[in-house]
Amino acid sequence: MSPEQQPEIDDRFDDAPAARPLAHLDARDLPPPEPLRRTLERLAELDADTALVQTNDRAPQHLYPRLEERGYAYETVESDDAVLTAIWEA
Repeated sequence: MSPEQQPEIDDRFDDAPAARPLAHLDARDLPPPEPLRRTLERLAELDADTALVQTNDRAPQHLYPRLEERGYAYETVESDDAVLTAIWEA
């Protein structure tokens, strides 16, 4: 996915903070449990002001409880070809 194709936090999201700097993780081609593991690792590397947008082929149901345990907020929306989950420190 090239930089111009990376998802943004836009009007598809209701609660995600659009004004924060963004990082992206494309997890569509990763087998379970890699999307979960890599998302948590990536979040640990980011500063508190940066939101992460994960692109996946399904909603990351197993990730949500882990995010809540770690104090993150999240919002998931479906697009035509992917599921986007914005994650940020609450």
